[in-house]
Amino acid sequence: MQTPNPTQDILVLGAGELGVCVLRELARVASSKGEPRISVLLRPSAIATGDASRKRLVEEIHRLGIGILRADVINDSIDALSEHFSRFDTVISCVGFTAGAGIQLKITRAVLAAGVKRYVPWQFGVDYDVIGKGSPQDLFDEQLDVRGLLRAQQKTEWLIISTGMFTSFLFEPIFGVVDLEKNTVHALGSWDTEVTVTTPEDIGLMTAHILFAEPRVANQVVFVAGDTLSYAQLADAVDATLNRTVLRVEWTLDKLRDDLVADPDDPIKKYRAVFAEGEGVAWPKRRTYNAEHGLNLTTTADWIEQHMNYT
Repeated sequence: MQTPNPTQDILVLGAGELGVCVLRELARVASSKGEPRISVLLRPSAIATGDASRKRLVEEIHRLGIGILRADVINDSIDALSEHFSRFDTVISCVGFTAGAGIQLKITRAVLAAGVKRYVPWQFGVDYDVIGKGSPQDLFDEQLDVRGLLRAQQKTEWLIISTGMFTSFLFEPIFGVVDLEKNTVHALGSWDTEVTVTTPEDIGLMTAHILFAEPRVANQVVFVAGDTLSYAQLADAVDATLNRTVLRVEWTLDKLRDDLVADPDDPIKKYRAVFAEGEGVAWPKRRTYNAEHGLNLTTTADWIEQHMNYT
């Protein structure tokens, strides 16, 4: 199914950590791609807020020449969202799991009801097809339901971009993988378990690149990776880049599953367990879209150099 140029009117849902990166890259390439019109959906409360950082974001959106659509994917009905979406050729969802259970399906149903020509859902993560249903992270089941809806229809083109974990999440204190305060790196599952990571900036870059690729990429899962590395390689990178020797502690799969049984509603423990299983959370970098097209993205060592203080 190849419809004529479905990228003239683009709507990005959300301007959070990922959404703003996607917007910047779309705006950057717009002048060379026939000046597509770009808009972003923001909640009215996000626009009217007195928060200084949000005000700066809105100002940047205006400077980039991006229009603002005031709507709420959480509280608006599917019919209301569908009416909004019907004005656009392409919808890119940057509304992640923090929106809550059911929102990914709600957005997808609204997109399909609107007859949008092309849809990029929030699937900027792991390979849900490989992980399957019933994983420790129950939110992943909904992602498979989204894929089922998209694959069962032929009216709307879809594009899924699998990127792995945000690189920065490896270093979030709450996640506990790299704990610099305790000079410790924890391995999820084993030291040989691998994880694929990509920065939001690079996800934005690749989303824009793939969206405008010729011949058009459609109705498939595309894999990208800033880095794919084992937890042993992660510890090595921390040591080498920060000139230190970290304590290495393995969190076995059995230990992480027991942690989840003891606290089944803890979202971080769900993520630790599913990544410790090692299935569908990593893929060879050499087989990614960016590698095949000679695009160099930010590695984990690059990220450490750019963001971590040397101690």
